[in-house]
This record gives sequence, structure tokens and C-alpha cells, in this order.
Amino acid sequence: MCGIAGFWDSRCDVDGVELEQVVLRMTAALRHRGPDDEGLWSDARTGLALGHRRLAILDLSAEGHQPMHSADGRYVLAFNGEIYNFHALRRRLEERGHSFRGHSDTEVMLAAFCEWGFLPALVSLVGMFAFALWDSRARTLRLVRDRAGEKPLYYGWSGDVFIFGSELKALRAHPAWHGGVNRDALALLVRYGYIPAPLCIYENIYKLPPGYALTLTEAQVRTHNPPLPEPYWSLQTIAEAGTAHPFDGADAEASERLVALLLRAVSQQMVADVPLGAFLSGGIDSSLVVALMQAQSRRPIKTFSIGFHQDGFDEAPFAKAVARHLGTDHTEMYVQDEDLRRVVPRLPSIYDEPLADASQIPTVLLCQLAAAKVKVVLSGDAGDELFGGYNRYRRTQRLWPALRRIPENFRKRLARHLKVLSSVDLNLTSAPGAARRVLNRLGNLSDVLPVSSDRSLYQLLMSSNREASDWVREASEPPTPLGTPGPWEKLPELLHKMMWLDSVSYLPDDILVKVDRAAMSVGLETRIPLLDHRVIEFTWSLPVSVKQRRNQGKWLLRRILHQYVPRALVERPKKGFAAPIAQWLCGPLRAWAESLLGETRLSQEGFFEPKKLRQRWREHLSGKRDWSAGLWHVLMFQAWFDPQKSAVLEPTEAAAELAV
Repeated sequence: MCGIAGFWDSRCDVDGVELEQVVLRMTAALRHRGPDDEGLWSDARTGLALGHRRLAILDLSAEGHQPMHSADGRYVLAFNGEIYNFHALRRRLEERGHSFRGHSDTEVMLAAFCEWGFLPALVSLVGMFAFALWDSRARTLRLVRDRAGEKPLYYGWSGDVFIFGSELKALRAHPAWHGGVNRDALALLVRYGYIPAPLCIYENIYKLPPGYALTLTEAQVRTHNPPLPEPYWSLQTIAEAGTAHPFDGADAEASERLVALLLRAVSQQMVADVPLGAFLSGGIDSSLVVALMQAQSRRPIKTFSIGFHQDGFDEAPFAKAVARHLGTDHTEMYVQDEDLRRVVPRLPSIYDEPLADASQIPTVLLCQLAAAKVKVVLSGDAGDELFGGYNRYRRTQRLWPALRRIPENFRKRLARHLKVLSSVDLNLTSAPGAARRVLNRLGNLSDVLPVSSDRSLYQLLMSSNREASDWVREASEPPTPLGTPGPWEKLPELLHKMMWLDSVSYLPDDILVKVDRAAMSVGLETRIPLLDHRVIEFTWSLPVSVKQRRNQGKWLLRRILHQYVPRALVERPKKGFAAPIAQWLCGPLRAWAESLLGETRLSQEGFFEPKKLRQRWREHLSGKRDWSAGLWHVLMFQAWFDPQKSAVLEPTEAAAELAV
């Protein structure tokens, strides 16, 4: 993986030296994504510049240098990612008379564009990618993002300049940059913990959605009027087609087909000219990926896991047991308080668009652990979205049939009474744990009771902070896939509706962002076999019965995994890769949080309602309610908005005496 950046100045005929200096400034901000090499290309007459930072994984020689020109001189490509089927594409192209200088997938991509044209070549690619492609003949710039959204790409206007890059820090490095906070996007961050594409924390800047391409012409640059991105691959289309014409074979046949697809995906993603390993939590998904890797390797796979000292969060012993059974070379690390104090101040820089998924902390530590020994890791992400693994899926499936039998008006009246009860100020000194659980359950029930549809129920369960509109000033939540009824209504099964929604929002905008930025911050490449688009397309043809059975998700993945790992080692209640953030906010992170949630500061900055937020902070510290999710969302924005004030996180004896 690498980092790309560039811009197109609408003034055209820009000084060539200036173009190069600016794009180098942009790519310098991405050095962590590509510490091995730097390159640029510019066209002063057009006002266009492309920049690249390289993390050398394949073809470590100078022949992999980017931006790269096609052999005929028509195309210039700045590419971030990996093309896993490039060997097969290369053989096809060689049969058509193409020759190659080196062994990189980038050179194969360029030859494919020359031979087959842009769209046919694009759909032939199997991999993860985000790239900028200049076509000197058509005078067009294309920005493209992979089907699942593994690789990031931001773009937008800043004054007279169209700017783009792998991360926002590259855009901010352009001298024309002026970015104001998008309060509507902030409201979404406070609700969900992430900002759904195409929105961005900055006004007039956007994320290119997964599976989309944007084509920009000279005329559109001069008029500041770029077209909307267009899809070249649509998960909605895949989901609708798969559920309309489902796989009708036996369980054994479905298992055989899926194993073949996964073995191929894992095999192709194990190709690297540098040391390779895998993340291993001991759960179904990561254990299966590691098992398939070890089955195709003559050497022990290097595996890595993170543990916690807090009860209910530690899965490191399970990972160690799976590693021992499979014979991997396993390394684990337990999170200490000093690790939190070291990592948390760096989060605003690592995630330069605020992300508030608390598991980002162990993810950063896990990537640091792995990067000390390897440069590429495979991950088991996406199993929940593809095979119905999340507990909230089953919760929605239980709740909605029960709720719809109760008249909506009655539910709304009952909810109002429960809301009042949940706000009662109880004496918590005798049984704080029991009181907190009661109040949390009453509050949750009062939120759930008034919902009018299965979609609104699931949207509510996806909202870690259901009071976002009350916390953020002068904001209204814009439309997102989470609130759009159209695609949801076209899928026949509730489970498939929820899986689709997570696959187009939560997965690319939270999970994949979390992993990409954490890994890239230490020059580590992550690969996700379950997101091979051929695997995705097959799983969407599978009926619900092989994804969820006997009130348990991932049935088919479990069936396959049990061929490699004994059931007793992996079958246990699902925990997920969570972090004990509620405890940390009351302990080692309390001083840091208090510094960001001061009432004077909140009033001066003007983004949040100080009294409401301070009340929630007091309730959390006292043990009355667990507001850790919503508070973490706010804290991540606060730390991002003014990183200098949260740059130092030192333990202090005064922390316990801070006013609450």
C-alpha cells in the first residue's frame, strides 16, 4: 500500500516548479503511508500534478516507482493498493504482445488500460485500490476506489483548485486549503462514531464511495463543475440479484464452493516480496483466515493478538490456543495504562478525520506489534457483514416482531414514562452496578419502543449516541444510507437488509478506516481475503439458512473452520474486538477527557451543548449511567479539533480530584 495526492489548478499554465513544490508538500504529509520512495509528475500547461509515496511490497526495485507512465505514453498512474490477480492479467497481456520492464502490478494495470480500455480493464482487477489516472489523449483525470472501500480517497474544491489524496492531511498541505467544519457531518459522527460517505468532516470535501469512479475534464475544472461519481460495481445490485436468484445447492456444495473461493483469495493475498503475517483474535473469522494461510504455507505463519486485563474483554488466551493448534509463530501483547497514555494523544493525527470507534486503540497497538516483525498482514474483517455475525442482527430479529404486535401509540406513551424513570436521580452508594444496569435498560427501552419500522429500529441500534441532535449545536443530520429506505425495502429478508446496510456504511466508513489508518501509521499493509469481490458476490447468493442457523450467525464459516480447528477452541459467545472504554474514562483517561470537556472550552468552541454534555460526563463518572460511547464520540472530535491541547497525556495525582 502507498499514499497518493494531487491537484488540478483551474488557472492552468501554472509554473512548473510551483506545481512540483506543492505536490511534494502534499505527499510529504503521507510519508507514513509510503516510507520507501517518493515520486511526482506534473503538467504545467494543464495545471495538473500527481504525487506518490511508496510502501514497497511487490517488485522492490526502481521499476515500481510511481507515478508510472504507460508504455505508449498515454496514461500516468498514481496507485495505492494491491492487484491480486496481476500475474494472470500479465500472462493475458503478454499473449497480446505486451512486454514489461519490471514485475509490479502497477505496470500491468497500465498495460490493461492500453489494451482493453478503462472500464473493461477496471472490472478485470481483483484487489484493493484507490488511484488517480491521467489520460493525456482524452484530457481526463479519473479517481477510482475499490469495490469494498479498503483504500481511502478524498477529493473536493479549495478555492480554484481541485484537490485529492489518500488522507485529509495531504489536502490540508495545499496552500489553497481552507476547510471549515461540517456541522451536519459532526452530528453523524456523534450519533454513529463515524462519518458515512460521501460526507466528510470538512465542508466541500468528500469521500469517494466504494465501487465508484469520478471522471474530470478540463472544461469541468475551469467551471468548477465536476460530475457526480458513477458506480462501476454496485453492492446493491449484487445483493438484489443474489437474493432474487439464490444458490440452491446443498450445504456441502455451498461449503465446497466457498472453501475454493477463500483458498484462492488467501493464496493470492499471501503474495509479497516482504515478510507476511496475520492478525488472530481467536474468533471465527481471523481463525479461519489463519487456518487457510497455514494450510498453504510450509513455514509457521506469524500471528499477532492483543489482550486486556479487564474482565470480559480479553480474548488473547483463545487466540493463543488457536495459534498453538495451527502451529503458528504467535506474538501477543497486553494493553497497559502507559500504552493508553502513549497512543490516545496520537489518535487525532493517525485518524485525521475523527473516528470514534474505541477499538481503534487496540488496533493501533496491534499494528505496532505486527509492524515490528512483518510488513504485510491478513485480517479476518468482514465476516460479520457477509455472514450475519453481529449480535445486533439477532436482537433486531427478536425485537421487531414483538414490537409490531403492540399498537404504536401505546408504545410511545409507555416510552415517555420510561424516559422519566430512567432520569431519576438514585442513591448509588449501596449498589452502583445494579442501579446503572437498571437505568441503562430503562433508557434503552424508552428509545426502542416508539420505532415505526424494522429499518428505524436497526438505525437506532446502530446509534451509539441516540441524543446526537441534542448534543451538537446548529446541525441537522443529512441523508445517509442508514436513513434511506429504498434499497432496504428491495431486499426480502431482514437479516440481508441489515447486512447490506452495514456493508455499505459501517464496514467501509468505520471498520476499514480503523484498520487502514492504524496500519499505515506504522508502514504496515493489511489485506482482507473476505473482501475479495468474488467472495462477496457468492455470499450474497447464499440463502439466510447457511448464514444464520440455530440462532447463531456465520454458520457456513463455522462449518468450514471446524475442519481445521476443533469446535471447543472457537465456539464461545461473541465479544468482538472491543475495548473497555467505560472503565478507561473513569481511570487512566479521566484527566485527558476532563481537559477536553471543560465547560468554558465547550462554550467558546461552540460545537456542543455544554450543560447537556457536562451532565452526561458527571453521570458517567458517578456510575449512574454508562455514557462512554457518546462521550468517546465527542472526545475524538475535541481531540481532533485542537490536537495541541491534548498532545500531552501524563498521569496526575490531581486526576481523582477533578471537578465533575
